[in-house]
Amino acid sequence: MKLHGFVHKFGNNIDTDIIIPATYLDTVSPQELAAHCMEGLVKDFIKQAKAGDIIVGGANFGCGSSREHAPIAIKAAGISCVIAESFARIFFRNAINIGLPVLVCPEAAQAAKDGDELEVDLAKGEIKNLTGKKTFNAAPFPPFLQELITAGGLIEYTKKRLALSVQR
Repeated sequence: MKLHGFVHKFGNNIDTDIIIPATYLDTVSPQELAAHCMEGLVKDFIKQAKAGDIIVGGANFGCGSSREHAPIAIKAAGISCVIAESFARIFFRNAINIGLPVLVCPEAAQAAKDGDELEVDLAKGEIKNLTGKKTFNAAPFPPFLQELITAGGLIEYTKKRLALSVQR
């Protein structure tokens, strides 16, 4: 699976309250969550983000609470993946569970600048910074995780698998 987009760069310790402020946790609507994604740092983030764009963060991206609202807001905002130096463990798992690819690559995260154009190959774990003309390597997504991401997350993946098992 290949992704392509432009970088929205953030620093270290971007917590789930920054990603989606607690004020908006009374909704489960992905579109409503997306409307307020990252607004604590970038007022009109949702207007700036284009489908396919990529968030790049520093260390400990997604720290804080275990709410799934944070990766849902990012995905619903049209972001195709998040690359960071490191992730909070629960955010990393929640992102995968809802079908948002997340890649740990300190070198790519440090080298990327706001607005850089990136191409990401999840199967190879390859991150090409087309603006900086550099290539970086992250751990590739194994086939089952690629299937999970393509299906739209763990719930949709499970529904597909169950439907297949019933047909047999």
